[in-house]
Amino acid sequence: MTGHKTGTREEWLAARLELLEAEKELTRRGDEVSRRRQELPWVRVDKDYRFETDQGPASLADLFGGRSQLLVYHFMFGPDYTAGCPSCSAIADGFNGSAVHLAGHGVTLCAVSRAPLAKLRTYRSRMGWSFPWASSYDSDFNSDFGVAHTKEEWEAGTVAYNFGNTDLRAAAGEEDSLDAFSRSIVGTGWETYRREGPGMSAFALQDGTVYHTYSTYGRGLDILWGMYQWLDRAPLGRNETGMWWRRHDEYDSQ
Repeated sequence: MTGHKTGTREEWLAARLELLEAEKELTRRGDEVSRRRQELPWVRVDKDYRFETDQGPASLADLFGGRSQLLVYHFMFGPDYTAGCPSCSAIADGFNGSAVHLAGHGVTLCAVSRAPLAKLRTYRSRMGWSFPWASSYDSDFNSDFGVAHTKEEWEAGTVAYNFGNTDLRAAAGEEDSLDAFSRSIVGTGWETYRREGPGMSAFALQDGTVYHTYSTYGRGLDILWGMYQWLDRAPLGRNETGMWWRRHDEYDSQ
């Protein structure tokens, strides 16, 4: 016997139609937010960022791959990690299928991480991915776009992330457990792990000039998690207790 509210088909339909109005309003609100997102002023990128890619050394403009728009996923994979962040990996599982359609619409999707290119290639092969992935190992790119944090920021407890300042240090008594957790997933202590952060940034290329048009972090990335869009429509929703997801090759056979 389920503990959830039950009812007749007629009662379900009445409730569903009421919910449909709320869903339609959410869709309309989402369209309005998208319009405002596209109306943000563009900021010229003058710094000469350098990356290592499968095609060799590259500039930010090179990452566009001949297209006029670039979407960068700031993938948490620091130089000292032994594997990519499981959360970023869950998001990236959806990139292969989307990248080909985006390319057909004049948009390049590329991940960028601070780990050396050789590490990124090895992990990408393990995961079975093919989307472009660039290393920003010797670049300020991650710091400038809010996803890599200095030791000074960390020690001051004022890491700049998601358009504000936050303290990501372990609370008293949690140091050992968080260190053990981060070592279990990426092979480093908590500080090394969380001085990297997730995010995505958008860029435009016009007349040889690159412009930064948008960035989002934290819960702003929820929409990119394909599994969450499905879970939000499942009977029990996200139904989360802690970090339940894993890399796709780490689940037990079902």
